[in-house]
Amino acid sequence: MRNYEVMFIVRPNLEDEATNAICENMKKLLENNGAEVAEVVNMGRRELAYEVKGFKNGSYFLITVEAEPSAVKEFSRIANINEDIIRHIVVKVD
Repeated sequence: MRNYEVMFIVRPNLEDEATNAICENMKKLLENNGAEVAEVVNMGRRELAYEVKGFKNGSYFLITVEAEPSAVKEFSRIANINEDIIRHIVVKVD
């Protein structure tokens, strides 16, 4: 298993409860695919460097996880489908 940092940005026009529910769903998605979640950080609402899908800011989340490559690949697939996630990145940590 490898260590990863998964960061994603949720669109800003959602309620706080809906935003937190998306984070929880993405965490459960990783866990259901065999990942061990070490930490979940809600970084709050921040301004984007440039406009993404018509939004100038978004709610940032960082999940530190130990997982197989297949788990983060599934996360990326679902994040691309989910319209509430406007941007995501997965970085392998050494």
